[in-house]
Amino acid sequence: MNLLAPFTNGPIAHRTLHDVTSGNPENSWEGLDAAISSGYAIEIDLQLSLDGIPIVFHDYKLDRVTKETGLICERYASEIENITLQGGKKGIPRFDTFMSYIDGRVPVLIELKDQDGTLGNTSTIFETAVCKILKKYQGPVAIMSFNPHMIEKCATLAPNIPRGLVTGVFKENEWPNVTKLRCEELAMIPDYFSIGASFVSHDHMDLNSDVVKRLKKSGATILCWTVRSQKEHKIARKIADSVTFEGYLPSVF
Repeated sequence: MNLLAPFTNGPIAHRTLHDVTSGNPENSWEGLDAAISSGYAIEIDLQLSLDGIPIVFHDYKLDRVTKETGLICERYASEIENITLQGGKKGIPRFDTFMSYIDGRVPVLIELKDQDGTLGNTSTIFETAVCKILKKYQGPVAIMSFNPHMIEKCATLAPNIPRGLVTGVFKENEWPNVTKLRCEELAMIPDYFSIGASFVSHDHMDLNSDVVKRLKKSGATILCWTVRSQKEHKIARKIADSVTFEGYLPSVF
């Protein structure tokens, strides 16, 4: 049984099917409903609240997509739920309630956001909380992260859930707290086999790299991020098994 088939049978809506001008913010209840209605798989991001609850949210700070300021990790989950996303009418979702609502209706690709900024090896609080929820979930899911250490922990905590790495060129200016040597190392995707990954989600602008070609030849499923036009979609699909998209509505494969 190919557990990744739900993610290669069609395109994946980036941070839910979001369009803030239509009242669907990113990583939102509204964006989820839009994806379910359109039949798209979704990609979502997870951060961790002050009390150790996984939250569906991309940024480390609240500032960009809400009227609040400060770090999301410094707020309790009960408070975060009541913070309305700009452009929408509902609060920031808790991961457990979000997944209960989805209930298998669309495939869910889950990115765990690095929590220390260095892509280092930290405690298992985040991964344990996420995997505890996913072990009870019956629908198609997969987990990934830029941080290989996080996915290695998930391999132990939830070995039956497909896992992969978010990858790219790791430009130093985009990772200010990560050493140049570590950026160069991660760009070569050295941890793929040791953590038991079955896919990568790679920068769509770098799909022609030798490392991606080698992984694809070895049998890895290749997803990519983030495609923003039909033209980019067509080019990416020459290599990628599926694309994560936003800003347009692609056809299902």
